[in-house]
This record gives sequence, structure tokens and C-alpha cells, in this order.
Amino acid sequence: MSAARPLSTLRALAVTAALPLLLTSCGYGSQAKKVDDKANVAATGGKPLSASEVRIGYFPNLTHATALVGLQEGLIQQELGATTIKPQSFNAGPSEIEALNGGSLDIGFIGPSPSINGYVKSKGSNLRIISGSASGGVKLVVNPDKIKTLDDLKGKKIATPQKGNTQDVAFLNWISERGWSVDPESGKGDVSVVRTDNKVTPDAFKQGSIDGAWVPEPTASKLVSDGGSVLLDEASLWPENKFVITNIVVSQKFLKEHPDVVEAVLRGTVKTNGWIRAHQDRAKVSANTKLAADTGKGLDAKVIDPAWPSIRVTDDPLAATLKKQSDWAVKAKLIEQPDLTGIYDLRILNKVLRAAGKLEVSDAGLGAK
Repeated sequence: MSAARPLSTLRALAVTAALPLLLTSCGYGSQAKKVDDKANVAATGGKPLSASEVRIGYFPNLTHATALVGLQEGLIQQELGATTIKPQSFNAGPSEIEALNGGSLDIGFIGPSPSINGYVKSKGSNLRIISGSASGGVKLVVNPDKIKTLDDLKGKKIATPQKGNTQDVAFLNWISERGWSVDPESGKGDVSVVRTDNKVTPDAFKQGSIDGAWVPEPTASKLVSDGGSVLLDEASLWPENKFVITNIVVSQKFLKEHPDVVEAVLRGTVKTNGWIRAHQDRAKVSANTKLAADTGKGLDAKVIDPAWPSIRVTDDPLAATLKKQSDWAVKAKLIEQPDLTGIYDLRILNKVLRAAGKLEVSDAGLGAK
């Protein structure tokens, strides 16, 4: 199923499983769309929850597929009934963590490095990771005229999205394990690590100012469509090809005051992930429709078609891989050794999973007491 499917078909797909969504303009680059509150009440018998609204943050990015599809198809809203979702779209982890810590966001989809940084900065007092969302979707794409083997990376300029972000940490660790040296602050060394916003990376690649990039989807597939070649899929470096790329986090205050709302959201995300796995082609179209609504333009088929299969939605937060990524950041001297005890609270998620007849997931010894 192509991302270029006719608009009428896309609308029909969205309507079959979705209720309209309320997207209200809340800052941080959020988008606006109207919702039919009466339809929400009717769908659940109007049973009220403890909060009238829940503010949910996410990125307009394929690695946030659970959020994109869950919002587009109305699968999360269905579980919330009369409690309204107020989505907020972000372009970077630090701004989403700032919103969560500042009280303008309740729940967020976000990567492991910002989750760790946000938890540490608040001295463990603000956020909790309450679920996984996605694994994989990160690739090393290079100019094949300049780089043909992994050894050829030495002396080349390779982009990562941001200093200390999830991909930056992974690439620095990969460089270190090859015995090469790079200063983590400046990015200078045997390989030049060039911190470049994902929006800018494709142009930098076409202009030749970088020789490749270690980036998430869909940026990786955009580079391939511009003549790049995938030299390494990060999933191949992990046991069972699994590593966390997106978590779901919640404000501890919101979790304490509105556990029923958190449970409803997690019922929605678990159902969304199941729907995505069962309807891959429809889910790809749904995600692209939401991207188009949020950014003004969907992804071309030549980008989304190769990008989509490399991302696996997951309820499991893959906690052991987050701990490993934290260790890598410490080794690179980007952060001091953090105490991550209590960063997870998977009790509500495991309750939802049990009710759905699914296996519980582990917090790798990092759970809240």
C-alpha cells in the first residue's frame, strides 16, 4: 500500500477505526484539529475519568508511530471516553522534557536519552517511564562514492542529530569500540561527528558537507533516496535486534493524581500497537496521513516504504537497553553516572497487558517502589 494513496481512500481508512480528534493549539509547535465530543461520550457510555483532558506530546516522526497512528485512528481517544486528548507536537527531546517538567505536558512519547536526562535533572522527582513504544529504525547511511566499508569512515564527516542524543551516544560508542578516538564535546577526532538537525541533514548530504549520517527514520531513507547507501542498521548491534528508540513517559504528579487516565492511555497504546502489527499497510498510510496533517506534507513512497518495516512498535520498554545506552553516555563523559532507580513504573502497563492476555514486561531492576 503506497503512501501516495488517494485522499478519499485515506479518509475512509481513518474513519473506519477512528473517532475525530481534538488537536488544540498549545504551543511547542502543536497543530489544531476539531473533535466531536458527543461521539466520544457515546462511544464509551460517557463514563467520566478523573481528568477532563490529557496533554500528550510526540514527534512528527516515524519512530513515534504509536502516537501517530493512535491519534489518527482514534484508538487512544476511544479508551479515554469524555476525557479529551490535547496533542502537542515537538521537534526535539529537550523541549518536550521542558514542557513535562514545567507542567504544560502530562504524557509524552520520547527517546531514551531525553528520558534519562529529564529524570536526572529533576533528581528523580518528575517523570516516570510507563511503557515502551518503538524499537529500531536507526541506520548509518553514507555516500557510496566516498565510503564503501566501515573502515572507510575514519577521517570522514558523519552527522548525528544532536550532541548527547540517542543516536549521537550510540555512534560515539560504536566509534570507541572500533578503537578510534573522538572528543565527545567537539566531535573532532578519527571520525568527525557533525551534530546536525535532521531537517538539515539531507541538504548537507546532497551538498557534500557531510559524508554520511547515523540517523533515525525517515531521515535515513531520505538520504538513501538522495543516493546514499545503508552501511549499517543499528538493530544488528543489539541482542535479538531490539533496542528502545521511543518510550512513553508521564509526569509523576499526573500519574499520582490521575492513574485512571494513564491506564486509559496505555490501553489505547497497547491496542494501537496491536492494530499496527495486524494492519501494517493501513498503519503506514495512517501514520503518513498524520505526518501530513502535522507538518503540511506526507512522506514520498520512496521514503516511507523502506523506512516503515525497520521500525517495530512495542509495549515493552526494553529497559535493559536503556540502561546500556546510559552506560555509553557515561563512558563518553557526556553525563555523570546517574542513579536510574525508579525511572520506570510499569505497574499500570502490566495490569493492562494482563487484562489483554499478554505477557508482563520487565523494568530491569529500575522500577519505582
